[in-house]
Amino acid sequence: MKKLLTLALMAGSFTAFAQQKMVADKIIGIVGDKIVLNSDIMNEINDAKRRGVEIPKGSECGMLQQALATKALVLQAEKDSLPLTDDDVEARLDLKIREFIRMYGSKDALEQVAQRTVYQIKEDFRLPIREGLLAEQMRDKLISGVKVTPAEVKEFFEKIPKDSLQFFESEYELGEIMVYPKASRDIELLAIEELNGFKKQVESGSRKFENLADLYSDDKGTQQQGGTLLLNRTEQIWDPTFKAAAFRLKEGQISPVIKSKFGFHIIQLISRSGDDALVRHILKIPQVTQTEIDEAIVKLDSVRAKLIAGTIDFGRAVALYSDDEFGKFNTGGLRVVTIDQMDKDLVKRLSQLKIGEFSQPLPFKDEREKQGVRIVYIRSKTEPHRMNMKDDYNKIAEMAKKEKEFEVLEKWFNTRIPDFYIMIDESYSGCPELAPWIKEAVISKAN
Repeated sequence: MKKLLTLALMAGSFTAFAQQKMVADKIIGIVGDKIVLNSDIMNEINDAKRRGVEIPKGSECGMLQQALATKALVLQAEKDSLPLTDDDVEARLDLKIREFIRMYGSKDALEQVAQRTVYQIKEDFRLPIREGLLAEQMRDKLISGVKVTPAEVKEFFEKIPKDSLQFFESEYELGEIMVYPKASRDIELLAIEELNGFKKQVESGSRKFENLADLYSDDKGTQQQGGTLLLNRTEQIWDPTFKAAAFRLKEGQISPVIKSKFGFHIIQLISRSGDDALVRHILKIPQVTQTEIDEAIVKLDSVRAKLIAGTIDFGRAVALYSDDEFGKFNTGGLRVVTIDQMDKDLVKRLSQLKIGEFSQPLPFKDEREKQGVRIVYIRSKTEPHRMNMKDDYNKIAEMAKKEKEFEVLEKWFNTRIPDFYIMIDESYSGCPELAPWIKEAVISKAN
């Protein structure tokens, strides 16, 4: 039953295209007035295989179990009149479409693979998305009051066999203050001149935008996709200047050179639908010289002196001096990481620092190869160890809470399954995972 509940938490995960139903379809399960089709299960399996996921033998049983659990949660959500607006469904549909476009590289490629328009794909997913959202809400309602006491956490931990306790690598709670030196104006003008040259070549028809992006863009994340990006007007993750420039364009048009927090760009609009825009861009990051790096080192050296003197605390220093906007506004410059999550240079530097110390200003390059200078601070560190109450209380408490949530859901399903009309196709009657459902089900005989 616990496996059923685990799968129920994944409600709404089907991602195969509706037009790829290659098998003869039939109803293989019913809960109340909600049906599960054979194609739902087969498409999920085929989709997983396309992603390179190994599918164990007999996975159909678990997937039908998941689908039945989702239908039961949806029925209860509808009975309880849980709030779900068309806008909620539309937003999740838009997110799903953006995921597909990123996966396939462009809107045209998506429609070619799916052999359907984006509008048709959205309609195919509308009901599964709606039911997935309702199932999530119902699940959250059922477990909303679950809490664990310290005594329950201790009891949960003591039940774990000693030879099954997890092994944890060292974790560091790190702080970083990052400064990105600005290139000289002469270097910036060279980048602008280069981008204007690319723009003229594309507009004259002598070169293709995507080929130039592949050869010359400094955005390594999109370079090999011809500089392709899918933007959404409502998402706050995009640089506002870049986003505004993109949405001013007409299809096929190329922007003037614009400056974002990442560097200089030209942008070409491929297509636009409502708040979504598919664009290509070429990024040039003006290279800083040792002079600018040295100036940043001097700046951070003065910040370090204030930290050591105690005239400013770390969080305040991050807010005032760091150029890392995500760290500044979301984590206060602090993050918990293991060795394998750090860049190699940072790993090397950590061996020279003690807990509570602030490093000298250190030049580095980020994942975009942008040159920066940073101060690193180790707030705390755990040694490699087996799970224990002293070092891992929060992790154990979260595990205990999940266990208690499973128990609440298990009790709910055991109570409610007999109240639903349930039909299961006889081809699934031998599935042990479906035993609680089969016990109350009408078994449909094959024709």
